[in-house]
Amino acid sequence: MPKHPPNRLVVTLAYDGLCTFEFGVAVEVFGLARPEIGDDWYRFAVAGVDDGPMRATGGVRILADGGLDLLAQAGTIIVPGWRGAAVTVPAALIAALAAARARGARILSICSGVFVLAAAGLLDGGRATTHWRYAGLLAARYPAITVDADVLYVDNGQILTSAGSAAGIDLCLHLVRRDFGAEIANKVARRLVVPPHRDGGQAQFIERPVPRPAEGARLAPLLDRVRQRLDRAHSIAALAAEAGMSVRTFLRRFGEVTGSTPGEWLLAERLRHARDLLEAGDSSIEAIAQACGFGAAATLRHHFRQRLGTTPSAYRARFAVGDSGNLEAPGSLEL
Repeated sequence: MPKHPPNRLVVTLAYDGLCTFEFGVAVEVFGLARPEIGDDWYRFAVAGVDDGPMRATGGVRILADGGLDLLAQAGTIIVPGWRGAAVTVPAALIAALAAARARGARILSICSGVFVLAAAGLLDGGRATTHWRYAGLLAARYPAITVDADVLYVDNGQILTSAGSAAGIDLCLHLVRRDFGAEIANKVARRLVVPPHRDGGQAQFIERPVPRPAEGARLAPLLDRVRQRLDRAHSIAALAAEAGMSVRTFLRRFGEVTGSTPGEWLLAERLRHARDLLEAGDSSIEAIAQACGFGAAATLRHHFRQRLGTTPSAYRARFAVGDSGNLEAPGSLEL
């Protein structure tokens, strides 16, 4: 069962040189009033690492609600980036985070904020992620940490880390799902106009050759059409012909546009659609398998186990809208 945190106070750090977007993510998810949900929501405060006013990226100045003493009251602490991977973390902040961990507070980092958690020793012996640009540096500087550069976030229970800036949204929504269930997390996602969960890891965002505009323009409508007919079989030859390309050119351009092969992309889209159907209704597993192009329930179950580390039935029990099942993210849902 989702367990509403007994301590609803979320405290987000602010510091001179604040990463404005990451800070804004924390404010947007945890700091806004949500009348559509009711009064049973988080409380929110900002703790200043430095004396204010503190500068934020973009010329903004921040006045915090208090200092690091606020961390002693928090049930959840968010580190929204950091002012530089090589910038020393103040001893007072390290001590405050260590004390918060000892008393059971949850501590979450977004993007480069992972270096604050690493400096405090909170990640030693565990798994963590950060932006792919920083992953090698984090692994080299802190060899006691298992750095996973391919995922969008890692939930170790009490300590949570996210990849690049936008992945902070994924992690924050995941925490809402843990605390309040899928229905509430979906409401927050709708208000943000973002998907409740994203498929894939951050490897898909690593720089790759830019596709030729003409080829990309031909592929985008094709991908949209395939999404509308996932229940059908699709051969590479037929897709290439529909795109007006040779098979060789189609495969090359498809990889440049999507970062994947047609088969891998189609499987991911079918699994995404299956997850949507499992969350939204009570159709049988067999019917969902047919609607998504898997043909049989056994095939759908196989791919769920391989890709998501769970079964369709278990996924529905955890994530179906209105369900109050266990929302600990299974396997590679730890995106």
